[in-house]
Amino acid sequence: MLTMPIPEYLQEILDNVHDNTSGEVADYIPELKAADPNPLAVALCTVDGHIYSAGDDSVEFTMQSISKPFAYALALQECGTEEVFKTVAVEPSGEAFNELSLDGENRPMNPMINAGAIAINQLINGPDSTVEDRVEKLRAYFSELAGRELTIDRGLSDSELTGADRNLSIAHMLRNYDVIADDAHDAVLSYTLQCSIKVTARDLAVMTATLAAGGVHPITGKTLLDARVCRLTLSVMASAGMYNEAGQWLSSVGIPAKSGVAGGLIGILPGQLGIATFSPRLNPKGNSVRGVEIFKQLSEDMGLHLMSTEQVSGHAVRSITQDGDTTYIRMQGAMNFSASEAFLHAIVSHEFSGDTVILDLSRVLTFHPVATRMIKEGLKRIRDAGYSVAILDPDDVLPDFTFSDGTLCRQLS
Repeated sequence: MLTMPIPEYLQEILDNVHDNTSGEVADYIPELKAADPNPLAVALCTVDGHIYSAGDDSVEFTMQSISKPFAYALALQECGTEEVFKTVAVEPSGEAFNELSLDGENRPMNPMINAGAIAINQLINGPDSTVEDRVEKLRAYFSELAGRELTIDRGLSDSELTGADRNLSIAHMLRNYDVIADDAHDAVLSYTLQCSIKVTARDLAVMTATLAAGGVHPITGKTLLDARVCRLTLSVMASAGMYNEAGQWLSSVGIPAKSGVAGGLIGILPGQLGIATFSPRLNPKGNSVRGVEIFKQLSEDMGLHLMSTEQVSGHAVRSITQDGDTTYIRMQGAMNFSASEAFLHAIVSHEFSGDTVILDLSRVLTFHPVATRMIKEGLKRIRDAGYSVAILDPDDVLPDFTFSDGTLCRQLS
């Protein structure tokens, strides 16, 4: 049976960053200060619902600020854009995440900083909602996005509330300018419980893939959000998700992203996939040190930068057909990560017969380096399963025909 090489590729990336022990766990929340700094995980979920992961992908941690874009999407879905825009703006602040500041219209600058996130939290479930009902609405919604029941770490939320003076100051400021109506302590409690919902890297990959797919859950196929809501959420993540590191992040990594001080980091490539990492040690900006390095490597290797001018392929596998003892795999379009992932998934799912497999690249335009690597690995696994493998490449779009073990693949003219 053929197996997917993508988890092995993800493990290689984890191995590359494993020895980087720089940074410190968040020290202003007692339970996070005592957290194990060593877990390391990465997970991807495509919009087609294919999940790949490596490392400590089943270890739970609290969402913290990663909850902000999902809460923002729910507020947009429930209240509409006009009402949400009256409450919170969408401009990058260029300030720290916990800054006490408002714009000229007395609104928080964006929903990714704490002031904006507390205001957004108060829109959920209506202005008359109790704290517990509002938090349960968020927990149930996050659970639906993740595809399993999520729980709240009440011990961590209690721990966080003991040092919540800064957020309480923000909430009092918001009440002073009539941005929120709730008691400041209730607003901070509600927001803190939102941040204390526990997830794994795999959960976050599925949740982010839902945003990448325009609100359609990649596993269940259920529409959970409007496409416009997802577009607005991704736009704000791109401009403000990494706080005062957002400009550098967008230029170097080029993926809408959001970090959390428990060590989580999420990124979304619209129309393609969601990505999540987990590593608790943080840099001075509050972003996971190893998570940032993983994203940089993924972006470079896989060509994920939003501003990339490379072509994007759709429906990369045109057909898989049988003619006597020969199986033909016909590809089309530009070969990037998503295209090669579709190829790998197709061959793993296919029941091969006969003795020969031919990969037809007649309609392929270009190959990204990561696609070259992935497709060659897929062909090698077909060969190792006992089939004779050949490539039909009349326009020489594939750079070379050498497998990873140094052997040559037969080329048809």
